[in-house]
Amino acid sequence: MLDSTIQAQLKAYLERLQQPIELVASLDDRPASAEMRELLTEIGALNDKVSVRFDGSDARRPSFNISRVGADMGVRFAAIPMGHEFTSLVLALLQAGGHPPKVEAEVIEQIKALEGDFVFETYMSLTCHNCPDVVQALNLMAVLNPRIKHVAIDGGLFQGEVEERQIMAVPSIFLNGKPFGNGRMEIADILKKVDTGSAARDAAKLGTKDLFDVLIVGGGPAGAAAAVYAARKGIKTGIVAERFGGQTLDTLGIENYISVLETQGPKFAAALEAHARAYDVDIMNGQRVTALEPAAQQGGAIRVTLENGAVLRGRSVILSTGARWKNVNVPGEAEYRNKGVAYCPHCDGPLFKGKKVAVIGGGNSGVEAAIDLAGVVEHVTVVEFADQLKADAVLVNKLKSLPNVDIYTNAQTTEITGDGHKVDGLVFKSRTDGSEHRLPLAGVFVQIGLVPNTEFLKGTVELSKYGEIIVDAKGATSLPGVFAAGDATTVPFKQIIIAAGDGAKAALSAFDHLIRTPVAA
Repeated sequence: MLDSTIQAQLKAYLERLQQPIELVASLDDRPASAEMRELLTEIGALNDKVSVRFDGSDARRPSFNISRVGADMGVRFAAIPMGHEFTSLVLALLQAGGHPPKVEAEVIEQIKALEGDFVFETYMSLTCHNCPDVVQALNLMAVLNPRIKHVAIDGGLFQGEVEERQIMAVPSIFLNGKPFGNGRMEIADILKKVDTGSAARDAAKLGTKDLFDVLIVGGGPAGAAAAVYAARKGIKTGIVAERFGGQTLDTLGIENYISVLETQGPKFAAALEAHARAYDVDIMNGQRVTALEPAAQQGGAIRVTLENGAVLRGRSVILSTGARWKNVNVPGEAEYRNKGVAYCPHCDGPLFKGKKVAVIGGGNSGVEAAIDLAGVVEHVTVVEFADQLKADAVLVNKLKSLPNVDIYTNAQTTEITGDGHKVDGLVFKSRTDGSEHRLPLAGVFVQIGLVPNTEFLKGTVELSKYGEIIVDAKGATSLPGVFAAGDATTVPFKQIIIAAGDGAKAALSAFDHLIRTPVAA
């Protein structure tokens, strides 16, 4: 299962085990069980602190449990955790063996203090780049609290469960047998849902923060760059973000960030956060901003209100709230989201293996999604509103060369249909002759661009007709002391490298504003 290079790397990691661990597998006669036996045997041979048994009694087979010897830990994989989940496996082994996790002490105490019994099930795919965050968060919670159990389930390996529970998007999380959440979640997100008092505690803690010289809203490439540049000036810098990394967390491959030949979105996002943490930046993650209030007087405090009611203050503010996937806004889209309507082909594509799907959108993201899906599903139909595909020529040529792809241009999607439980088709109208067409489908992937996250700013700063924050050449907005950067602004070409440059520029502009503005009494 593991080549010599990976075995050597894993052997080095396992040297960090502080206490012995035990892997107990529950197997059947499927080929996947033979693969799991081979994988666990190889792992057990790498370190004397790892013992392996194959006499497990779990009903879900094949699967295996990871536990510290003598402890009751509810960490289980109903999967062969390779691909994106191999890191989840390594972390689970280390954490079960006593290696300290890279999590704040207060979060660890919060997990340990949770009362009640929690049985989590996460349905994932090994090609999903968002799934490991959920799996790793819940595994850690199961290591730290004996009343928390978690099993990571490969949907491709347990198709019967996927069909029965009508899972059409990953990660899909169940708690005590009931739906708990869909999509990428971090420990903070999970704790907010299971620890009902956490929001009030967060608000009280955040409300005690002193005045920031620069307060950054948004933790994507623009926000991270702004934080680094501001902190390097020696001024008090804070960054409040709903999720650090922004859209890069949903990006599989990044190959055009100069000097970085190739990387993956979640890895890039982790590097952004690590760089910001290397400086004296106060990072307040998992927080949604709901309002911005300008300073009452020159040099005074600009107020930023959070969803939990806390208010943060800054002498200057940099808005880097980014953007999100645009909805097609037709009947059926909202009703069947995560029930056949999807936005991430890399994550959810494997769930549609052997089925027919459509991609709405003929730009680069849409054509790339169609090419990716064509290698997994039975058939892909691309539906584009314009009279031609807008993607790069090399992508269009590749798409047209695939035998299981149909392309419709001048096609307006009018409805996504379903049977009440899941998607069963898509309706579009020809913009040339007005004729209506219905496609029988199992899934629809929406890839039609981005919309800026600026709704909370309406009536406060000047926005374009598209909702983008209007900025000048220095990143200044219509409000004194408020700057903006990245995909939420009117700057053309929404690219990671451009957002990072804009963030640096906004931080330098904010610093210039501060040194020229007297401090209000």
